[in-house]
Amino acid sequence: MEEAYLLNVEGVKKKILHGGRGQLPQLQDGSRITFHFQTLKDDFERTVIDDSREAGIPMEIIVGKMFKLEIWETLLSSMRIGEVAEFWCDAIHTGMYALVSRSMRRIAEGRDPLEGQKHRCGMGNMFDYHSTGYDDLDELQRTPQPLIFIMELFRVEEPSAYKRDTWAMSKEEKLAAVPVLHSEGNRLVLRKEFGQAAAKYQEAVICLRNLQAKEKPWEEDWLKLEKLVTPLVLNYCQCQLELGEYYEVLEHTTELLQKHNDNAKAYFKRAKAHAAVWNEREAREDFLQAAHLDPSLAAAVKKELKQLGERMRKKHVEDRKRYQGLFQSTR
Repeated sequence: MEEAYLLNVEGVKKKILHGGRGQLPQLQDGSRITFHFQTLKDDFERTVIDDSREAGIPMEIIVGKMFKLEIWETLLSSMRIGEVAEFWCDAIHTGMYALVSRSMRRIAEGRDPLEGQKHRCGMGNMFDYHSTGYDDLDELQRTPQPLIFIMELFRVEEPSAYKRDTWAMSKEEKLAAVPVLHSEGNRLVLRKEFGQAAAKYQEAVICLRNLQAKEKPWEEDWLKLEKLVTPLVLNYCQCQLELGEYYEVLEHTTELLQKHNDNAKAYFKRAKAHAAVWNEREAREDFLQAAHLDPSLAAAVKKELKQLGERMRKKHVEDRKRYQGLFQSTR
């Protein structure tokens, strides 16, 4: 089809690749748009930067929720359900793409999209990052350039037609959702469904981190949210211990202790993770620190240290036998 300029939008060109059906959807604040997208460089090879189909799930955005790449709402508002269209967008519209892509990639990897983000607006954060963690996105951040978006629109849902994810909620809705998620996680723990429980705790933590990102670190409102985060992180770590994800526990408890070095439970859980991966010295230090900070843990620490000693002795015996066997086989 012939290329057509979108009316009243400078620096955008649209080409319809497959026609849609019905009328243009009427978007309003809170409408959820579901679509697949592919992002390409405007070069000879049309180099692919991102492809939502590779992640296996379509993209979703909520209208009016300050999605960093504002032009996407404009592009999607020009499409009918089922339509596939290619949009060329000038660099004036694509300067934030590196940050958007970074967040989407982190989500696909199961990581917190706000990890490491400073307390500043989106544009401020863009200049704060020395690196996005992805070479191709670093290039886009250094040299903003025109991009091509190929989009396929699946559906548009009114705000009342779906259960909103916590990230799309208002501050009040997020605060109300946290104790519900906490309670659901506790219920799942009692049923020994640790993977699902961990997901509930993680969702609540991310919800609170989103709210914290809008507050000044270590001031009153930030600290109030941090008090809610801490027990959720500890519960999440307990689930990961049950699941055998010991290095996950080491990562999160260490991060927690960097902020709160008097948290006995964090030391105790980190000690158990160290013990599980044979870090004897680190485990002993953390167990003893936990008992020092909270004497009520003394009995549990004594039991854990005894078990650790027995496991290490058994491991040393097995290692000696293994080494002797190797030495004898080489004679």
